[in-house]
Amino acid sequence: MRSADLHNSDPPVTGAAVCPPAPLLARELTGRDPVVTELRQACAAAVGRLIRSGPDVIAVVGAARSTETWPADGRLDLTAFAPGPAIREEKDGPALPLPLGLAARLLDEGGYRGERTFRSVNQKEQAAACLRLGADLSRCGERVGLLLMADGSARRSLRAPGYLDPRAAGFDAAIERAVRDGDPGALRDMDAGLAYELLATGRPAWQVLAGAMPGRARAAEVLYAGDPFGVFYLVAWLAGGAPNP
Repeated sequence: MRSADLHNSDPPVTGAAVCPPAPLLARELTGRDPVVTELRQACAAAVGRLIRSGPDVIAVVGAARSTETWPADGRLDLTAFAPGPAIREEKDGPALPLPLGLAARLLDEGGYRGERTFRSVNQKEQAAACLRLGADLSRCGERVGLLLMADGSARRSLRAPGYLDPRAAGFDAAIERAVRDGDPGALRDMDAGLAYELLATGRPAWQVLAGAMPGRARAAEVLYAGDPFGVFYLVAWLAGGAPNP
């Protein structure tokens, strides 16, 4: 389907910001590593573009243990990483799965005060269900913005969580190519079995994006791409729908 056809037939998706659900985005857990700073700045820039695209609702998607909707006033919970009084949350509300909690903080730090909805996707969810969820989310408002929390493989180097797997580079390159080309629909046919073997837990979230933006984006820009800790992180902005009047 051509992007023009998508704009005419569907409620416009203002765009999608892509950020990794990396715990190191939380300042409480890391020091001043320059790689971390660069990644955080890229995420802030992507979310800033999403907010400025003028959505009336931002739909947040990330992989978790179950597919469900979470409270809009949910917060980031870091106690599993650093329990005790060192971790303090400024925001009250129910705890969210890590990807969604990190997204909530990114939206708060970006100054977003509008409506938001949080959806987690089971890490083993079938592709068809992910695509349907994406299509549903693209229609959850008149102007919908997407905040996708997803990363690639976790087997990019010897110090990676899953050790080195030579297939990881090609798997991640396909994700990056689809995003750089502004063609998230190309992710609809991701190999779930290979993703599982490569510890790419973000696979279902990528396919939700494919369902929400099946056509070409108006513009696409990768703001960060790298694997400093053996996990592939990608930060990007995909412009969709009609321009904000």
